[in-house]
Parts: sequence; structure tokens; C-alpha cells
Amino acid sequence: MESAEASILLDELTRVTGREDPYSRYRQLREISPLVRADDGALVVTRHADCVAVTRDPRLGHMPPHMLEFVSPNWENHPALRHLFTSILTINPPDHTRLRRLVSSSFTARRVQALQPRITEMVDDLLDRMTGDVDFVEAFAFPLPVNVIGELLGIPEPDRAQFQGLVRDWTLVLETMTSDVLKIADPAAATIREYLAGLTAERRRKPADDMISALVAAEEDGEKLSEDELLTMAALLFAAGFETTTNLLANSVVALLRNPDQLALLRDDPGLAPSAVEELLRYDTPVQLLARVAWDDIELAGVPVSGGERIVAYLGAGNRDPERFPDPDHLDLTRQDNAPLSFGGGIHYCLGAPLARLEAQIALPALVNRFPKLDFAGDPGRRDSLAIRGYTTLPVSVS
Repeated sequence: MESAEASILLDELTRVTGREDPYSRYRQLREISPLVRADDGALVVTRHADCVAVTRDPRLGHMPPHMLEFVSPNWENHPALRHLFTSILTINPPDHTRLRRLVSSSFTARRVQALQPRITEMVDDLLDRMTGDVDFVEAFAFPLPVNVIGELLGIPEPDRAQFQGLVRDWTLVLETMTSDVLKIADPAAATIREYLAGLTAERRRKPADDMISALVAAEEDGEKLSEDELLTMAALLFAAGFETTTNLLANSVVALLRNPDQLALLRDDPGLAPSAVEELLRYDTPVQLLARVAWDDIELAGVPVSGGERIVAYLGAGNRDPERFPDPDHLDLTRQDNAPLSFGGGIHYCLGAPLARLEAQIALPALVNRFPKLDFAGDPGRRDSLAIRGYTTLPVSVS
């Protein structure tokens, strides 16, 4: 289970060069052992089957509050951590069950599908504005999802742009929780919460046809969201609603430009979009890993795991497992049975998955058809993160 080679590979993934190409390291880790122990004591799984087990096994969950103190002492005094550790992203049943039920009544499939004409309109408008050499992240990958989720939630359009930097700073805690990171993440989280508190108060006075108003009114079996739960939920939905989709769009464009035969397939057959988006999610997923804690003594990957041990599932590695996906390092938009691990699984399966898929299915065919000579106009600037994989800049030529 432990080896010096595995330790070196895991250490490389914390460095810029390792994050640039994590997939070759994942492959080597998988070949060493299905389960390896990191230097911090966490158990790491890289096979598809084991990643699925981690996301779905009810004996695995998130850290209970008493364990969080060991990870980050006084976490409740840090806005960035408090907003993370009290959200449905990281809490356990029964609180998770109650909150998810309440938000699901507002974040319905009908509400998402009703956005399709508006998303198409936004895509066309953004493409109309793109000429010559542009930064794809700035010109398209960020404004599309931030405006979609902003419109869904009811955040006024002039207020949306400020959140790109704020959310990026807040989500630094997904990578590490050092004091230096918290000095950046805490003010960002506090600013987001302060803004949403004002907007929520306004919606209480004057409800609108948006999701924040729906969350304010949401009720299930006589229970409603508390003010703290409402603000935490709104912050999570907004941040997750554009951060991961921005990275999905940018990662997809890079993958398509580096595989021009596949780009041509999508251009010639826009009907490939649903399969193409699944394959692009598998090939270079925006969310590379997730963590759980064993609540009981279990067996994982044929190895005994003690209750209380932390487990990290490398979803990006599972998406490249040859036991599940033949020739996994090859991008194939026509691949059958290519459902990725990218949105997690089990009770914590991503609420926003249908919306992210819909945006990409509309945007990517429109982009490659509008610009037949789409190409790189410079070197992409990668985000310095392993947990969230994406680009900060992506220069492209659309002339």
C-alpha cells in the first residue's frame, strides 16, 4: 500500500509540473497499487471502481464537526471554512438530506430546461462579440455560466463580474487551508456572504421569479431554511454554478484544439454534443478529486480501512482507468458508455450537473461552427490547483 515511488508521485502532483500533466502520474499510481497512503496519512484511490465505491458507500461520509478541529482549529471563526463546512457540499445526513430536499424543490429540472432558449441567446451574443484574438476565459467561458447562474438565482447583471475573483479566492481552501490561504479566502467569503445577505433581504421584502426568492419561500414538512442555511446555500450554488462550468468550457476548448480530428467531428455533427460533453468531462474533468472519511471499519480495494481514516478519490484518475474506458488517454467524442465520475455520486451527486451539461451542449457546437479557423493565439495559463482543474487565461484566434 505504501511505497517511496508513490510518495514521490503524490508529491509531484502538488507542483506546477505535476499539475500540468497529472494523468501520467495517475497512471503510475494505479500501476503501483490500487490504494496508497499519502504523507499526511490519507488513503488515495485511483481506480474507477474504487472511486465509485468512495462516492456511493454509505459507510463513508464527510468529517463530522469534532474531526474538523483537527484539520483546521477554530474553523468556525474563518468565513471561508465555515461556509464550506456547513454547506451541503460537506455535511452529512440527516442535515444534508433535509437541506438537499429543500433546495431540490427549487432547483428543478423544469427550471433548468426552461433556460435553454435564454442560454442559446447568451451564447450567440457572446460569440457575436468575439473577433480576432481573444482570451476565451474572459470573453466566453466565464461570462456565459456566471450570467446563466446569475439569472437563475436572480443576481443583477451589473453585480456578477465581481464574483470571478472572489470565488476563485474562496475556493483556494479546497486545495489547502494554510494561514496564508485563509488570509485571502476569508475576506472573499465574507464579501460574498455580505452581498447575498443584502440581496436575500430584498427578496424577502419583494419576491421575484428567481431561485433566491424560491429558496426564501421553500418549505418541506413545515421546515424552512434558516437565514444562515439560506445564505450558505446561495453562496454555494452561485460559486459552483459558474466556477466548474467555466473550467469545463475552457478545458474542452483546449482538448478540442489539441485533437483537431475530434473538433472536426463536432463541427460536422452538432448532434454529437451530448456524447461529446460526457467525453470531454471524462477526458479532462474540472473536479479532479474528492475526500471522504470512513465512519466504520471497512474494506476498500481489498485493503482494511479503519474507522476515522481519510480517503481521497482521484476522479481524474478514475476517468482515465483503462479497466473502465478502453484507450482512456484518447479523446473520442463518439465513445459509447462514457459516463464520467466528474459530478461525484451517491447522495452528494452534483445538483448543478444538468445545468453544466446543458450549457456545454449548447455552447461548444455553436463555438466551433461559428469559427471554422478557431486556434490557439498563445499559451494557455493554467490555474495553480489540482482539486479544481482549469485555466486562468486561454488566448484563441477566432478570425
